[in-house]
Amino acid sequence: MDDTRSLLATLVGMDTTSSRSNLDLVAFVEGLLDAHDIPHERVPSPDGTKANLLARIGPDVPGGVVLTGHTDCVPVVGQPWSRDPFTVHEEDGRLYGRGVTDMKGFLAVVLAALPDLAGAGLARPLTLALTYDEELGTLGAPSAVLRLADAYPRPAAVIVGEPTSMAVVTAHKGVRAFTTTVDGLDGHSSRPDLAANAVAALGRIVTYIDDVAEQHRTDPTRHDERFDPPYTTFNLATVTGGQAINIVPRRAELTWEYRPVPADDSDAIRRDVDRFVQEHVLPRLRRDVHVGAVSSVEDAVARALSAEEDGEAERLVRSITGDTSPARTVAFATDGGHFQAAGWSTVVCGPGDIDQAHQPDEWLALEQLEACQRFVVGLTEHLRR
Repeated sequence: MDDTRSLLATLVGMDTTSSRSNLDLVAFVEGLLDAHDIPHERVPSPDGTKANLLARIGPDVPGGVVLTGHTDCVPVVGQPWSRDPFTVHEEDGRLYGRGVTDMKGFLAVVLAALPDLAGAGLARPLTLALTYDEELGTLGAPSAVLRLADAYPRPAAVIVGEPTSMAVVTAHKGVRAFTTTVDGLDGHSSRPDLAANAVAALGRIVTYIDDVAEQHRTDPTRHDERFDPPYTTFNLATVTGGQAINIVPRRAELTWEYRPVPADDSDAIRRDVDRFVQEHVLPRLRRDVHVGAVSSVEDAVARALSAEEDGEAERLVRSITGDTSPARTVAFATDGGHFQAAGWSTVVCGPGDIDQAHQPDEWLALEQLEACQRFVVGLTEHLRR
């Protein structure tokens, strides 16, 4: 446990808020891997300021396990912390610090186990996949998955170490986030017929999305009762536009998202909104002056994780933890949907309670770290056979 605590303190001390680089943390982990002759590689972000880190322990044969977790954390700015968020504090069986639960506690347990894993003589490989920018919408995971699929042995199971109190989570919602911008034509408010009102056009888009949200909320055929709430949810987050009361606004912008249940066609929702824009918003925007455009940029996408029937990953985790409770679902998203989309059996299981994540004075119970350590020991024994 001392090694795990020391590693956790080091990881938390590295400010890997998503707006910052994670390369110092990646380099630190590379040093640990090199100390045990474990091969590894970076998969850099498009701008090179961040990277995924992949490593394989054991033989290059199929049937192993991928352990994956993200290296970034959410900001502390504006939160009323009672202690330094980047220094681990221990009190009453809890460890406090930004990211201890989400999800550097899991990473610390896995890294502390490297000496045992390297010397265990694994018959099947354990592959580590540390990703970047999960908190911004699982931005790093797709390139990590592509590289794993191209150059690493096919795993029998993927385990995402997000906080679930070490219970098995088999499904979660996805996330699609967008910025929609309307460009019209400004003019004097006394002559709206000589302008194209971007705010009015955006208002129609906002109303339509809200109507779609209500359809999902009220149509029981779209519900999945395993989730709370049991339907795809929508959030109209920010609206900006306009310059002055006597100017017809040229530009308006909306940020919005939806979180689909696994059975919903996430792409179809996006196409439905795009169709409404093309058929109803643009013709009216362009009616008088024949100019105007609407564009949507996808800011984030996290794939939903679907429950698998008799999934290998679920069977494996239950065999190690002894968890016999009904399979759980969660409302938060993880990198897991990207791994499952590659055709790999995937579950979420990790130390800590998601209710502590993203909060001031984020904490992780020591007993959760201990439970995760026991799990990694059991997983090591499984891979030796």
